[in-house]
This record gives sequence, structure tokens and C-alpha cells, in this order.
Amino acid sequence: MRQPAGSSPSSPLALSVGANDGVQLPTPSTQAEENLEIRIWGNATQSTLIYLPGLHGDWTLIRSFRKALGSQMCFVEITYPRTLTWSLEEYAAAIEHALARQGIHSGWLLAESFGSQIGWHIASRELFHASGLILAGGFVRHPRRWEVHAAYHVLRIISPRWIARLFAVYAACAKVRYRHAPEVLQDLAVFVSRRNDLDRRAAQHRLKLILESDLCRVAKDLKVPVYAVTGLLDAIVPWWPVRRWLARYCRTFQQHAIIWCADHSVLATAPQRSAKLILGWISTQANLRQSGQEQPST
Repeated sequence: MRQPAGSSPSSPLALSVGANDGVQLPTPSTQAEENLEIRIWGNATQSTLIYLPGLHGDWTLIRSFRKALGSQMCFVEITYPRTLTWSLEEYAAAIEHALARQGIHSGWLLAESFGSQIGWHIASRELFHASGLILAGGFVRHPRRWEVHAAYHVLRIISPRWIARLFAVYAACAKVRYRHAPEVLQDLAVFVSRRNDLDRRAAQHRLKLILESDLCRVAKDLKVPVYAVTGLLDAIVPWWPVRRWLARYCRTFQQHAIIWCADHSVLATAPQRSAKLILGWISTQANLRQSGQEQPST
């Protein structure tokens, strides 16, 4: 089920899907800690873009990007459960199941950072018909695994008091970092409030999945077009080794764009430029399909 046509774009259809096979909710609820949550903006007459968030796992940094998309796409926001056990394959299967229950069987995957690891799985399994995969600060195999190791061990030992201090610094820097994303700044208090101890442990588990993951073979064999956008100032996932690998080994790789004023959270730090790029890529592929052509890889 999609959000009914004519409903207010400011009020998403929010659903929590978990062990009880899905419960429709008027707003996101605390069940999202155990269940996978979906927020759907738009209606069935539009093409669908599914957002797979990064390590933080929710929608709290994406509102400015969604606003920049306007009414041109049906936008689906995924919030991961704070699971400490799921594999990447289980993440992918749960998202496929949740989308299918809402009548969403095809669309573009917008995979941010950690979400790229899930996006490769969904696009390759072909249970969900992916029109294409767009990486936003994403990767195949993390190019600096020592950094992931370090972050994993920091999250393992850090105290709640130090987490609070770090997020106080994060919030202080946000006015500069998200200066082009006023909606993100408005949601910042919600973002910080969701970073509780269970969230910390869930993020640590996701880092462990990154360390265990090597999706090179999956990326080489993928059949759908792949695009990538990243910020120039990305110190978390350096873009140059990712771009070099994709250009050399991913047969369906189409284009990589660098946004100069953005960092790792490119969708939040440059939402308007990111949206314009992504809408252009989707339009290009739609035109090629209509004309019966295939986009050559680069």
C-alpha cells in the first residue's frame, strides 16, 4: 500500500514491520527499536526512490534532501531496527519484505554509507526490481578498514557521558556543516535524542558487518546501473579509491559526481545539488529505457 494520492506531502505513511508481520501506525513509534520502520512520501503515480541510511540508521538527516526532490518522486525512508544480530542479508530480506507488503516492488535504491552494503545485496538478489543503485558516500569494500576497526573499538568502550559530550560538539558544529540544510538543523535535536545506548550498540554491530563484508564479486556481477555521489571533503569513506575500483571492475558503473562543498553526509550537507544530480540520473535512465537503449558504462 502506498500513501493515498492527494494526501498531504508533510504527513508520511509510517509503518513498522517486524515479528508480527507489520503494524500500520499513524506516526513512528517505539516499536521501531525492534522493527524495521518505513515512511512513505508521495503516491503510486510517481517513480520510487528508497533511502537506505548510513550508520545512524534513520531519517533524521534526510529531510532537506527530500524537500529538494519536491513532488517528482515517491520517497521511501527506511529506519533500521536496532538489532545486534542481523546479517546484511537479513537487513536486505527485511527491507524487501517490508516494501512488498506496501506494494512497492520496484524503484531506485539510494544507499548512503553503511546503507550501500545493504543496497548491493538488494540490487543483486533481484527479488526487488531495482531500477538502479545510487551510492551516497557508499562503497563496495571499505577502503580504510583500519578506521572501521578503530571506530568499532571506540564504540565498544566509550561511556554514555562521553557520547553526550561528543554530540554536544557535533551539535555546535552543525550550524556550519548543515548551513545549506535548514530542515536538518530543525531535526538535529531528534537526531541527538535517538542516539541512546542501544543505538550505540546497534551502530557497533553495523561496523562489525562492514568489517566482515567484501562485496566485490557482487558489484562486478551487478546487472543494474550504478551511480555514485560524494562530498569532496569525505574523510570517512575516501572517494578516490571507491571511484577507481568502480570504474575498473563494476561493469554497470555509469557516473561518479563530486560535490565540492559537501562532506561524507553529502545528502545532508548539499541536499539541493545532490537532488538535482540524482533526478537527472534517474531521468536519463528512464529516457534510455523508453528508447530501448542501454547506457554505456564509463
